[in-house]
Amino acid sequence: MEVNFKIIRQQQNSTPIVQTYPLQVEPENTILDSLNRIKWEQDGTLAFRKNCRNTICGSCSMRINGRSALACKENVGSELTRLEKISSPNTNHTTPEITIAPLGNMPVIKDLVVDMSSFWDNLEAVAPYVSTAGRKIPEREFLQTPQERSLLDQTGNCILCGACYSECNAREINPNFVGPHALAKAYRMTADSRDSDTENRLDQYNQDTQGVWGCTRCLYCDSVCPMEVAPLEQITKIKQEILDRKQASESRSIRHRKVLIDLVKTGGWIDERQFGIQVVSNYLRDLTGLMSIAPLGLRMLVRGKFPLSFEPSEGTQEVRSLIESVQQYEQS
Repeated sequence: MEVNFKIIRQQQNSTPIVQTYPLQVEPENTILDSLNRIKWEQDGTLAFRKNCRNTICGSCSMRINGRSALACKENVGSELTRLEKISSPNTNHTTPEITIAPLGNMPVIKDLVVDMSSFWDNLEAVAPYVSTAGRKIPEREFLQTPQERSLLDQTGNCILCGACYSECNAREINPNFVGPHALAKAYRMTADSRDSDTENRLDQYNQDTQGVWGCTRCLYCDSVCPMEVAPLEQITKIKQEILDRKQASESRSIRHRKVLIDLVKTGGWIDERQFGIQVVSNYLRDLTGLMSIAPLGLRMLVRGKFPLSFEPSEGTQEVRSLIESVQQYEQS
């Protein structure tokens, strides 16, 4: 069958253009197979990365029809089927199309090749290796139980392809956020029984919006990960480790999480009056924080939008039971 491959091409610091390449393909041909044929048979100037062709190296990560994926893993047939499910029929085109673009959140070098410097720098920022003490030559080898080793399996599958980083909404709006790939690797270090620097790591990952609290929980990282590493799940585990070690009064981000849960358990939904006092003003200990929300509170009061009273929601007991069940499950 014939497929039109629409490739977003771009030179460094230039405006991207769309170039279309018609190609006769079989449904089982991978996107990488198709790109190779375009380069070998039609246009030798087309630039893209590749290496193993077997979903191991992560080199051929790119955006295929709007989502980041490995070109060596996705095939033409399944991609067209997926596209039919998410797109309305287009009667103007009888020939199916597949659009290929470079990864997001990274500057383009040429065509489908991006500069991954920020990706690697942010990975280095979380110190993704066992601590110095853990690396010293011991009298005997480090032994881990099967249960301890199993904690590292999921994050150990990461091939650093950049798909999650490309789709990260938090990274797009916050240049200080290290990214889901880095925090997934960070969890591997906190879970590693050989590492002796867990407390310092958690302090680092707890820093403002650079670490775990910068995540917007959009789930895009989990949805595109080709190795099922589930970066958001790992970020959530780090958050829980931090919360288990810290008092609610230590930082606004920790208070935000704990107060939100406590208020929902109490009333079924959030009492906004208490939320502002407990989180922003730290239970009236932070007068600067209290003054920062005073103008907003006055404007809401003038416009009749400030809740003067609070009524618990229906089903509060059921909500409380659900939250407590989840908390008990996480602690078990």
